[in-house]
Amino acid sequence: MTQDKKERITVEIYNKKYNIIGEESASHVKLVASLVDQKMHEIQDANRHLDTANLAVLAAINTMNDYLKLKEEYASLLSSMKRKEDK
Repeated sequence: MTQDKKERITVEIYNKKYNIIGEESASHVKLVASLVDQKMHEIQDANRHLDTANLAVLAAINTMNDYLKLKEEYASLLSSMKRKEDK
């Protein structure tokens, strides 16, 4: 990674501003931040007693769970496609 490719984007997640530095486009970073914010608010609506740290951990757990499910589905689809091609 070179310094030239990195962008600095300020996003707001759960009413707090974060400076994100990375190679992704600003629109991508803003979309990711928006989804994290939505997930935290969704969890908070169901669990009003949780503090921000616990909301963040639960949002991360929920997101990783969704990611792993999608990864498994993708692997299954690839396997299914390969079996069909082999026939």
